[in-house]
Amino acid sequence: MKIYSGISNEGRAGSPLPAGLSHDAGAHGVTRPASAFTMVEVAISLAIIGIALVGIIGVLPLGLHAQRDNRENTVIAQDATVFTEAISKGASGANDLTNYVFLITNSWTLFDSAGAVKNTGGNSYTYNAASAYGTPVPFMEITNGGNIVGLLSTPEYTDSTNFNPINNIFSGGYSNHVVAYVRSISGPAVEKPPQDNPLLQQDSFSYRVFCVNAPVAAAGPNSSLQANLHELRLTFEWPQQPNGAVGNGRATYRALIAGRQMTTNFVAGNYLYFYQPQSFTSTP
Repeated sequence: MKIYSGISNEGRAGSPLPAGLSHDAGAHGVTRPASAFTMVEVAISLAIIGIALVGIIGVLPLGLHAQRDNRENTVIAQDATVFTEAISKGASGANDLTNYVFLITNSWTLFDSAGAVKNTGGNSYTYNAASAYGTPVPFMEITNGGNIVGLLSTPEYTDSTNFNPINNIFSGGYSNHVVAYVRSISGPAVEKPPQDNPLLQQDSFSYRVFCVNAPVAAAGPNSSLQANLHELRLTFEWPQQPNGAVGNGRATYRALIAGRQMTTNFVAGNYLYFYQPQSFTSTP
């Protein structure tokens, strides 16, 4: 018995075929025409891929910026807790702060008895003999945590005689503007001190903290509430640039502190203040 394949001689290899047909035979011996992408189709595909890549590349910087902002906000929130706890509890042994706080300034304004500006000036305090921003050599160095907390607890208003806290400057006194320059406490381990490399110190995430210890307004001139309750406001500005400029980051944290402030003088001419949350002043 003879068995036929069902494929004509024209479909066998080496046999001539009509134009547009190939030797690839189907299941039933039917030949298929050769197929391929045209140049127009390839160009359209490349254009679509190019448009998609442009969109992806454009979104990547936004994602990186969002990640950076989230990281910085997290660091600020954690560091704010550290400063709030240290100031509100009057901590005098938080010496680890000397690894991060490298400059504190107090830009004060003196008002006369009529409430008019009489004089302006400022003091600067650094851990080393001179700060990274070229400020003059200070007369007090922040070589321990007590000095740092004591300076950051400086009242918003103090009298011009004994530098005691007062409720306002309508009758004269000092208006204090205390700012701390800090390297991030909760940042990456590679930025943790001790780091002697000045380039690493400049490249680490730094910020400013504007510290306000304001009296809380209360009814009555002799109210005990006014003498024993203060509002602590910490305004963070970041990032701190090596040239002294500061970025667009802003955040303010507030806390009410119950207790009186104790005035001390650790170094001659430098008044430090500490909250005493367990001690209250009696007023008539």
